[in-house]
Amino acid sequence: MKARIYWWSLTSALAGFLFGFDTVVISGAEQTIQVLWHLSAAMHGFAIASALYGTVIGSLLGSWPTDRFGRKATLTSIGLLYIVSAVGCGYSWNVYSFIVARFIGGLGIGVSTVAAPLYISEISPPAYRGRLAGMFQFNIVFGIIVAFASNYMLKDVGANAWRWMLGVAAFPSLVYTVCCFALPESPRWLLGRRQDRAAGVSVLRLIMAGESEERVEAAADEILAASHEKAEVGPFWTRELRWPIALAILIAFFNQLSGINAVLYFAPRIFELTGLGAKAALLQSVGIGITNLVFTFVALRLIDRIGRRTLLYIGSFGYILSLGLTSWAFFSGHLTIVPVCIFAFIAAHAVGQGAVIWVFISEIFPNRHRATGQALGSFTHWMFAALLTTFFPSLVTAFPPGYVFLLFCGMMVLQLIWVRLMVPETKGVPLEELERRMTGARGASAAG
Repeated sequence: MKARIYWWSLTSALAGFLFGFDTVVISGAEQTIQVLWHLSAAMHGFAIASALYGTVIGSLLGSWPTDRFGRKATLTSIGLLYIVSAVGCGYSWNVYSFIVARFIGGLGIGVSTVAAPLYISEISPPAYRGRLAGMFQFNIVFGIIVAFASNYMLKDVGANAWRWMLGVAAFPSLVYTVCCFALPESPRWLLGRRQDRAAGVSVLRLIMAGESEERVEAAADEILAASHEKAEVGPFWTRELRWPIALAILIAFFNQLSGINAVLYFAPRIFELTGLGAKAALLQSVGIGITNLVFTFVALRLIDRIGRRTLLYIGSFGYILSLGLTSWAFFSGHLTIVPVCIFAFIAAHAVGQGAVIWVFISEIFPNRHRATGQALGSFTHWMFAALLTTFFPSLVTAFPPGYVFLLFCGMMVLQLIWVRLMVPETKGVPLEELERRMTGARGASAAG
């Protein structure tokens, strides 16, 4: 793998770092702003959730700029959105300006889940595509941990500590934006969308440095041929694309129905249900972030060796075992094992769904429909994330926790069946070859 490809992938994956940082950094300021602006519970909840609403809209609309203006321009604009959001939050003078600033940051998060994995997938050699695209997820987890550390270091800077906590995100956002100017445009966008063969071949020469000119031209011909074949198909919602569409929706659906966002957002609450004190529960929550990071790194080492489908198998079994034991612990009163089970659950997620989802969605759609497909998967993911986050507190209030975790466990049994019957292996397969396998009559046999 060429060093330049790794650098380009790392730069675009930094959008994931900003995603993780921006999502969690609010935890250090949310109580202060409630008191400062005398917010009701309803307004406080809406203000904190405003970024999530922006994320849903950004993921829904993210395919348009990605296809219309190109992958590079979209990635650069994400950095600008983060800068505006960070500065806006730091200088917000009332709750309404704060909501607008957080919403803008949410738009950046939503678009980043479309553009960044897609771009990495399109510039990566097939043998390294999983590892490189998976860096987006690794950076999300890393950003979460850095946000917790940043909040801790800034908590004693004075009465305006909360402004520094939120505003400091402008610095990594600026670095990311500047680095984006050094990225080349995706050759698949140049060839398939812009119809600029000269520019597309120029980028392919950089990606395929050391290969003969004939190999470079042949790669360009293959991309153009695949793009021209699909140009006649027309709209996205067609019978030909039914297989990748179903896969994108279902992988996002099962990702959230594992309960991962509920556990990440409400970990202290879950640990307190076991009898742990508030401080001990918070400490356990920090351990979740570290576990997530370590096992995400493990997954990146494995994803191009044993494949996406195998990781989903491992994750599914880990989900079922950890969630099943958590449910049993709440029913039987053996609550001392719950923290261990939650850590095992996080490890299963990091190795399985967490590492695979953004890579898999970025691979399974044809070149001309990849941005729309990525947006569909991202929108499905964030819609269920919003719904789960909204209703989880009510669920654990209305029902014993054992039933809630049993529901999540049952959904993961369904995921295991889905992986066995429907999910194809995409490891090491060129994108144009995957396109032929995943569309038309051959899609139904792709899982074999």
